[in-house]
Formats: sequence, structure tokens, C-alpha cells
Amino acid sequence: MLKMKSLSFQILLCVAFSYAFPAFPETEKKNEEDMQFAEKYLEKYYKLKTEAEPIFKMKNSKAITDKIREMQEFFGLKVTGELDSKTLEVMKQSRCGIPDVGQFRTFPGSPRWTKTDLKYRILNYTPDMEPADVNEAIEKAWNVWSSVTPLKFTRVYEGDADIMISFAAGFHGDFFSFDGVGGTLAHAYAPGEGIGGDAHFDEDEYWTKDLKGFNLFLVAAHEFGHSLGLQHSNVLGSLMYPSYLQTETRNYRLPQDDVEGIQTLYGPPTSTEPPASTPSKGTPTETSTTGICDPHVTFDAITTLRGEIIFFKDRFMWRKSPYFPGIEHDLISSFWPALPSGFQAAYEIDKKDQVFLFKGNQYWVISGYSVHPGFPRNIHTLGFPRYIKKIDAAVYDENTKKAYFFVDDKYWSYDEVTKSMEKGYPRRISVDFPRIGNQVDAAFQEKGHFYFFHGSKQYEIDTKSKKVIREMKSNSWFDCK
Repeated sequence: MLKMKSLSFQILLCVAFSYAFPAFPETEKKNEEDMQFAEKYLEKYYKLKTEAEPIFKMKNSKAITDKIREMQEFFGLKVTGELDSKTLEVMKQSRCGIPDVGQFRTFPGSPRWTKTDLKYRILNYTPDMEPADVNEAIEKAWNVWSSVTPLKFTRVYEGDADIMISFAAGFHGDFFSFDGVGGTLAHAYAPGEGIGGDAHFDEDEYWTKDLKGFNLFLVAAHEFGHSLGLQHSNVLGSLMYPSYLQTETRNYRLPQDDVEGIQTLYGPPTSTEPPASTPSKGTPTETSTTGICDPHVTFDAITTLRGEIIFFKDRFMWRKSPYFPGIEHDLISSFWPALPSGFQAAYEIDKKDQVFLFKGNQYWVISGYSVHPGFPRNIHTLGFPRYIKKIDAAVYDENTKKAYFFVDDKYWSYDEVTKSMEKGYPRRISVDFPRIGNQVDAAFQEKGHFYFFHGSKQYEIDTKSKKVIREMKSNSWFDCK
């Protein structure tokens, strides 16, 4: 039986939101119903004030434009201030019921536990999983936070606990009913007396210890962040992002944005010994910039992805984003568990929301975190001769709608419109792109320029003349001292 407590504490209605990004229609009529929906959405999540008149009468007002821009920036969309089809589709996705915020954030007033030894109690179990698996998932979720703070979590089996954990369907005693399959996954309360800290999970969902349904560990770890005082983050890939991310859990490591957030409340671990989850030598932490600041650093592949620049090397990736400061350093598997590591070439077709990833004689197409069905495919289906075993680098020219593939000292041109290789190729790299040498290791296009990498150097190239504008270090995109 759930303990009855004061309802004065902030509730977090965490909602299922797949990290798999669907393909959106390029155009969609902004009818009155859509605008009314947008009004409610922006009022709820971005504090839009529309008392004077309905949104469909003020759709061109500065108030709505500013709030749409704010929402687009949060989700990494193209910031236009217009209710375009992609923006509307994101608005219509299931999500958490609290306002969006930037990076890590604590609740108003920064509520936190004043003690470091917290007790939790599991009131009941879901029939979807063995009780032992539930216990393990919950304990592992607490360990995510205890490994980076002075907090300790102890399970009790009777009586009151600081944090009560339960599974329930529909109305369950706190006046915030669950909504059946899909939609709301769970909710949790900020630290405090009574109901503060408690976490409730929707029994109508299918809970698992793997990725076949909703992984209990991932959802619980997110909810417990709320139980400890964190709100949501807009850092894509962070645990406290409002969306549910299906990711490999075997070697899960708390992203740095979450570490900084929770340590703002409780500080770092007090133990002089490193926590069990401390990465070993050669294993990345999300903020590590040691590798990329090496003056001799090289990259395997580089691509843009929804406004960010992704640098690949071995099992790892660095993300440089205009939406949050700093550099994120992650395992490739934490974003695309089904894909291999060690990509050798990559490029994005921005208008199609597609990224092509190449390794050996195979390639994959992804949209956000979703891998398109039917992949991998063989690179020879693109028209390469059979003697080509791998691609060194690739880049897509948005102006000509052509992808350039670099192999050894030559390159091919693939026409995205006709879906075929252009005649007259391959051509020599040194002839068409003078001053960059005979080989390209990685490449991408940004703001009308190509950037070709070879060894520890990169070359900024005019896309029309194909002439080198300037030469730089390969890590010039990072804040290295």
C-alpha cells in the first residue's frame, strides 16, 4: 500500500519517448487544430502566455515565434520560429510532463536530501520480470548515482523508507493516474518529507531486463535522478534527457552532464578510492579531451548530425554541438547499440535526415538514433567496382547533391538524384583538390566549405573552386590549450 503524503512536492511525469527519430513529412499544413495544439504545448512546457487571444490568431506574433524558437533550440531542430512539420511532429511525441530546461538543472529551490545514507523500499513487483531481476535493476540504478556522489542507498523490507518504489496501473493514490500502454512510463517526486523522493512505475508497460520492452534499469536510473533533485536536461544522450533511450546497459556509465548536475547537489565521492565504475586506462569519460588535444590526433570518420559534428575514432565518438557547451565523449555503442564500431567514412544528407556510415565493404543508414531497416548493405550496390574493399572518407555536397567517396589516391562521385556513380570517375585527388596530398582520412561539409583531414592536418576547401582556403590542425574544432 502506497504511503499517503503531502502533494505539495513537484511531480515528474516521465513519458515514453523513443530515441528512434521517425522520418518526418517535408510539408504539413499548419491548420487551426495544429496551432491550438501548439498553444497548449508551449503553454505547458515553455510558459507561453496566451490569455489575450488564441494562438491561431496570433501565430505570427513575437510571443509564439520566440517560444517556438526556444523549443526548437532545446530539441536540436532547425531554429526558424515557424511551426514547420518537424517541429510539430516533435511536439506530438509522447514526453515528460514537466517544462524543458537547458543542460542539467535542479528543482526550484534546489531541494536535496540533507543526509547521505538513504533507504529505499520496493513495495511490489511487476509480473513482467523475475523479482531477482527487478531487485538487480533497482540496485544497479542506485549505483549509477552512488558511484559519483557521497550518497549510499540501503534497501529495507518493511516500514517507511526515504524512497518508496512501486508498480501501479491507472489511478494509484497520488492523483496522477497512469495512462495505460504507451505514454507515461513512470514518475517521481523531488526530495522532501512524505511523498518526496517516491518513484512509481506504470504496470501497464512491459518491463524487461534487456531492450525488448522498456528497460527497467534505464527508466529507474532516470527516475531516481528526479528522486535526488534533478530536473531534465537538454543534452542529447544524458540520462536526464526527457526521452527514453534504448542503449546497452552492461557497461553503463553516467554521462558527464548528469555527473555535473548531481555533484552540484551532493558533491563528489568522499572515498579516496575510485568508484567501481571508474573507467580504466584507455576507456573514455564523457568530458575527456586528452585524446583530441594531442597535436598528432587523427580521426577515422567525421560527419554532421542534426546540427552537431561527430568525430569517430575506434570505439569512440566526440560530439561538438551548438546546443550545449563543451565536448561530449561517448562510446559509439551508447548511441547505436546495434552498430559496430570503427567506422571508416560517414556523411549526412541533412534534408533527408539521413546519415551514412561505412565500415569495410558495408554501410548503414541512420536517422538520429534509428537504424534504417534493410542494412547493412554492400558498398558495391552503390556502383563501386568489386576490387574496392573499403572507403577511406566520404562527404556530401548539399549544393550539387553528390557524395564524394575517397579511396587511396582517387575519388568517386555519386549522384544522389539518379542514385548512380557519375561517369568519368574515379579521378585523382591531387588533381582536383590540389595542396591536400594524395589521400583523405575523413571529411565533412559545414557552412559551405569542405573540411578534409589527413593525418594531424585538415584543409578548409571552397566547395565550388575546390581550392584550399586554409590549413589547420585536425583538432582545431576543440578548445585545446
